[in-house]
Amino acid sequence: MVTGGSRGLGREMVLALATAGADVVIASRKQQNCEELAEEVRSTTGRRALPVGCHVGRWDDLGALADTAYAEFGRVDVLVNNAGMSPLYPDVGSITEDLWDKVLDVNLKGPFRLTALVGPRMQRDGGGSIINVSSVASFHPKPDVVPYAAAKAGVNAITQAFAHAFGPSVRVNCIVPGTFLTDISKAWDLDAFAEEAKGFALERGGEPHEIVGTVLYLASDASSYTTGALLRVDGGYV
Repeated sequence: MVTGGSRGLGREMVLALATAGADVVIASRKQQNCEELAEEVRSTTGRRALPVGCHVGRWDDLGALADTAYAEFGRVDVLVNNAGMSPLYPDVGSITEDLWDKVLDVNLKGPFRLTALVGPRMQRDGGGSIINVSSVASFHPKPDVVPYAAAKAGVNAITQAFAHAFGPSVRVNCIVPGTFLTDISKAWDLDAFAEEAKGFALERGGEPHEIVGTVLYLASDASSYTTGALLRVDGGYV
């Protein structure tokens, strides 16, 4: 199950997991986008794909998502809490309560609630892997992403807490991505970004497919002795 699974890094994760042999639940706010990707998964990999429209910032939507997945497949072996958002604002004084709540709801409340729903069922079924997606902003917060950075720092914390709560049969880890050139990067000033990226060890942004190896590692038994980990995939951002 991948939230935010219809576009960006989530889309790459869905396709990689299906190619590796997984049946997939694709969750995202726009049902149509989920359905289009589900059809692509079926036609290119032959795996089963269940599209589910879901707003991960809404508590009750997550209960429905979990119930739908279990009704269709009977179990969830891998959960990827990938959905996220980081709206722009002119300065920290202009951050409204509504913006703060929306960002915390999607980026922190959603992963908490879905993990709390799925983790115990994974324990009941003999185990599983939960993969949260954080951000380097959680380690190096800047003024333009204050709510987002705060939420992702919370994701880091709940990753480690849930690893203890659901161990030893369920592993809970966190990918901490740097800057990836997904569809949202089309709106950036890429010349300015290229200058900024000179400070990265790899001197560039990541391509979406470059998240795949980390996801497959954490989803599989290759990471059988890894839990509670915060794994940076950031091109040497720091």
